[in-house]
Amino acid sequence: MKDARNEKEETAGGNAAGVNRTEGSAGRAVWKAGAITGPVPPALVTCAENGRVNVITVAWTGILCSKPPITYISVRPERFSHGIIDRTGEFVINFPNDAIARQTDLCGMLSGRKVDKIEKCGFHLLPGSEVSVPVIAECPLSVECRVIERKDLGSHTLFMAEIVATQADERYVDEKGKLVLRKAGMLAYLHGEYFATGRKCGRFGFSVAKKGKK
Repeated sequence: MKDARNEKEETAGGNAAGVNRTEGSAGRAVWKAGAITGPVPPALVTCAENGRVNVITVAWTGILCSKPPITYISVRPERFSHGIIDRTGEFVINFPNDAIARQTDLCGMLSGRKVDKIEKCGFHLLPGSEVSVPVIAECPLSVECRVIERKDLGSHTLFMAEIVATQADERYVDEKGKLVLRKAGMLAYLHGEYFATGRKCGRFGFSVAKKGKK
């Protein structure tokens, strides 16, 4: 549980509560260096070894490169999933929505060493298409990954991985085959709180598009 609490404090932006705050430019507050960032996806990362599947909630994830598609996750070495991913070189990043917000939080608070989190959360598993790790059926989007490099950074190990396949719930794929997640209530994690996305305020390139094409 200690690991999970530390993780929660970091992603909550503990310094933002006023610790180590100094005066900055007019209208700006300044804190010392820390793990404070904007909204991040609270991803449910599945991994598997010897027939046992585990899931861990990870906030540190994102895209590193488009071509080839490269992603990453950062995991504390003491976490149960760390050793599994390190040994097998595979994992799946499952992106949850607001329907499973409680389960998403729970998977970051409990250890897979003591609890079968898949069973406790009532998740249903589907086979990966390119990796031996299953995806979580309740998640609208799942990204299958194969590790290509690892790096110990300090509190976390960065696992850089190639995206080898992507699975999506067909409810969020339109008749043209386009992925439409804006109605899925995808979760975002911001300074210790969970939010559901949904309100559209633009699209890629709308700032330079012709009038009327927002």
